[in-house]
Amino acid sequence: MKVSQPETTFQSLLQQFKDCRLKTEEICAPLTAEDHVPQPIVDVSPPKWHLAHSTWFFEQFLLGPYKSGYKVYDRDFAYLFNSYYNNAGERVLRPNRGLMSRPPVKEIMAFRSHVTREVLELLSSGEAGTEVLEILELGIHHEQQHQELLVYDIKYILGHQPTFPVYGASFAVQAENQELSWIPMEEGIYEIGFSGDGFCYDNELGRHRVFLEPYQIASKLVTNGEFMEFIADGAYSDFNLWHADGWDYLQKNTLEAPLYWHHTKGEWHHYTLNGLIPVDPALPVQHVSMYEAYAFAEWKGLRLPTEFEWEAAADRFPWGQLWEWTGSAYLPYPGFQKAPGALGEYNGKFMINQHVLRGASVATAPKHSRKSYRNFFAPASRWIFSGIRLAQSL
Repeated sequence: MKVSQPETTFQSLLQQFKDCRLKTEEICAPLTAEDHVPQPIVDVSPPKWHLAHSTWFFEQFLLGPYKSGYKVYDRDFAYLFNSYYNNAGERVLRPNRGLMSRPPVKEIMAFRSHVTREVLELLSSGEAGTEVLEILELGIHHEQQHQELLVYDIKYILGHQPTFPVYGASFAVQAENQELSWIPMEEGIYEIGFSGDGFCYDNELGRHRVFLEPYQIASKLVTNGEFMEFIADGAYSDFNLWHADGWDYLQKNTLEAPLYWHHTKGEWHHYTLNGLIPVDPALPVQHVSMYEAYAFAEWKGLRLPTEFEWEAAADRFPWGQLWEWTGSAYLPYPGFQKAPGALGEYNGKFMINQHVLRGASVATAPKHSRKSYRNFFAPASRWIFSGIRLAQSL
């Protein structure tokens, strides 16, 4: 895994590690032990699994190779909590993560405490060279990614229970109060990709130039109110608006609204982490797939921006409440090279059948976002915190 050379001081990185480990556990604090186990769909991992996997990452890639005399906490955990790193060995298949009632949550928390303590000991021992600090920084960002996934998965687990339990008022989007305007962007050559000091993922590297035709991009996200109009106009039954794959997915799953929306007593309600409440027309619409984002853009006579258009214009509008679907397939930048070994599996092998989202969300960890960040998911994904920003060619 190639990252830029960290400019962060050792003490700052140490504090980031401590804060990161605590934050993951804070996200899980409102849950019962039983909430940590379910896996309602294959995309959703049990919270218990996230707690353990993000810990295994530090044990596998940091403590094992670099801490003298380190003894693995439990040899079964590498099999139970590896995600997709084939180079790291055998693993439980992803759909089977919710079948593991053992080890119990209290044992996972003991594992977390053990690994955190051992990492801090390694860092205080004088054995922490540049490579150790680079892997530590990667591990922090990896766990921050799982913090966001935890929020998605917790919402799905609770949001599909009949009583719509309350988690808390955290991770709520806010209305964008400015009027919609169109930001014009001139044709020309723009530089795309990460630059400067600090951390980035390898899929952001290979800064390069792209030529963009003139276009305009919306100053704000599409709202629930606008999406209600889309639904009321029969868009979910008009095949002309949809990609063929999207239409097939729609028919197979009988979708008629964004995820968590329920039409009851004559109005739309949706599940939030603060319970089931009426849909506020002023808030940005969220939990839509790329298929739905594309169809909405078609209905409006507009389109989704490409990831390059989004990045070129990103300094000119507020972003960060929801990941924003783009019209771009997830592909490597010029000169992209995977790192050798397991860490090289981090991004490159997923560069097929995925679409790019840009920005960040209310569940993204502080200081984890940047305009060059390339998030990616399959186009049917709806449990992620996703929204829509529109564009048009000039």
